[in-house]
Amino acid sequence: MNIKPLADRVLISPVPAEEVTMSGIIIPDSAKEKPLRGTIIAAGNGTKDEEMVLKKGDTVLYGKYAGTEIELDGEKYLIMRQSDVLAVID
Repeated sequence: MNIKPLADRVLISPVPAEEVTMSGIIIPDSAKEKPLRGTIIAAGNGTKDEEMVLKKGDTVLYGKYAGTEIELDGEKYLIMRQSDVLAVID
């Protein structure tokens, strides 16, 4: 399935949460932190008032409760506005 976000929205593939700590303790699903980092899979064209500065392949940081979770072909993604993205990681 192919998705093209509209306006100033981006489609993000979240980085999976770590399951084991440095000391080897396994973290149960209920205690895992929601990932705050991901890779942009697709981006809209922006709006007349806001230029799209994010692009496919960018690794980004976003807010803990930002975006809407969607599932495509068994994979989980987030779709959110460009303004919900906090930073781009180089």
